[in-house]
Amino acid sequence: MKFWRKPLDIDEIKIPKGEVHIIKDRCKGCGFCVEYCPKEVLEISEEFNKMGYHPPYVKNPDNCLNCHLCEMLCPDFAIYCIEKVEEEGIIA
Repeated sequence: MKFWRKPLDIDEIKIPKGEVHIIKDRCKGCGFCVEYCPKEVLEISEEFNKMGYHPPYVKNPDNCLNCHLCEMLCPDFAIYCIEKVEEEGIIA
């Protein structure tokens, strides 16, 4: 999305980042998480899990916004996100 101007508080806004974790052996390869990810973080892999399905893998980990949409859509609870904590400058 392109805005016609920059928001006035752009320096104060912290964009959340997330880490996607996939439980490959629980996945049945439905592809809901891949299809509906707004930032195209996931992609279907070529490898098989122990049930014979193609689970997704994290293609673009830096694009994850920790929206948890993949968690909500997964019928098998095979995917979850955690917030990535970025350490700010620590002065010792």
